[in-house]
Amino acid sequence: MNTNEHVIEVTDLRRVYGGEFEAVRGVTFTVGRGELFALLGTNGAGKTSTVELLEGLAPPAGGQVRILGHDPYTERDAVRPRIGVMLQEGGFSAELTVAETVRMWAGCTSGARPAAEALEMVGLARRSDVRVKQLSGGEKRRLDLALALLGRPEVLFLDEPTTGLDAEGRQETWELVRELREAGTTVLLTTHYLEEAEGLADRLAILHEGRIAASGTPAEVTASQPSRISFELPDGYFLGDLPPLAELGVTGHEAEGRTVRLRTNELQRTATRLLVWAERAGIELRGLDVRSGSLEEAFLRIAREASETGRQTEKDQQTEKERVA
Repeated sequence: MNTNEHVIEVTDLRRVYGGEFEAVRGVTFTVGRGELFALLGTNGAGKTSTVELLEGLAPPAGGQVRILGHDPYTERDAVRPRIGVMLQEGGFSAELTVAETVRMWAGCTSGARPAAEALEMVGLARRSDVRVKQLSGGEKRRLDLALALLGRPEVLFLDEPTTGLDAEGRQETWELVRELREAGTTVLLTTHYLEEAEGLADRLAILHEGRIAASGTPAEVTASQPSRISFELPDGYFLGDLPPLAELGVTGHEAEGRTVRLRTNELQRTATRLLVWAERAGIELRGLDVRSGSLEEAFLRIAREASETGRQTEKDQQTEKERVA
């Protein structure tokens, strides 16, 4: 595996709808061979618009995409046989059986693996004679994945791959994706399950309004968020009885009744000094909860800031209209 080889290269990518709405606004990232890259974002952030450009389904309004060294739109014949695409919904023929669906798809796929092998990989071998219309939502997602894997792709695009799967099916899919990555397959994943991205991705990017708002390894993005300590003070004690918060390494706090919540970028230092103080004071910090920053918090912070920015923009526009009027 050579992750220094950029299999996916995206430079200042732009996509415009209707000549006015810019859904993708200068996105840049690379993905190495055998790497799993997760693209996250709230609804309308530009994930699908970006991935469609990478898959060669439309030309960009600006910037450049290279998949395996080729333009996926203008050099589609060179790219398509080497990639696999799992869409959010495959649009199968309801009357065909699972096996018939895979065999039909295999007939349009260069170097397709045997249908039985593809179905075994995704846990559908026992359902091969069942009509598609009789499959559960989770089983249809497995069938989507089987078709994406038929051509033994070098690059695999997975769009919400575990939607509709139960916990067991999700874990099995994660394990299969890990095996594919270890075998050298490059994977680009979009998902709303943050634990999925955190557990699978080598690197990720969080999109907001068509731009990358945060990127890096899951640990790097998580590290941008403060850790949290919460507890209840016993009767007779108040926030002011704690040691000076700056000495504890606290960067922010809230107090509600007897409940105290602290934020810190030095979790070990803050927790240690807090517990030493409590031990010396001979008190118990009830409900003590110590947590590192999380990818979910990073994601929610970006979404919250986006919402606040949007409200401010609307307020400014309304003020301007009133001024002009």
